[in-house]
Amino acid sequence: MAVEIKYVVVREGQEKMAFASKKDADAYDKMLDLAEVLGDWLQQSPLALDEGQSDTLAMWMAENKDLLAGVLKNGKLPEPETNPAEPAASAEAEQAPAAEDNVSEHPGRKRTKAA
Repeated sequence: MAVEIKYVVVREGQEKMAFASKKDADAYDKMLDLAEVLGDWLQQSPLALDEGQSDTLAMWMAENKDLLAGVLKNGKLPEPETNPAEPAASAEAEQAPAAEDNVSEHPGRKRTKAA
């Protein structure tokens, strides 16, 4: 019989995630704390976001906090990293024509075609 130690992150009585190391569990818990603060902050924005949207956006921002911090500090997005193993895929994407009918729309927004 094997014995496993698991570190479980629990929020409001619900198990969110289990980890094999305390360090990973603490990092995830800290990310959830940040997402909660960001969600509260987003609810104060002038945009009419429902709670689910602000929670999703807050979690995404918390998961990408290092990138977000860089954008806020430098005022621009970082240069995309190029992977030498994938140059053909990026070249194909650049050459592919943009099909206007295949554009995914943001829920709740209406898309109008230019005349």
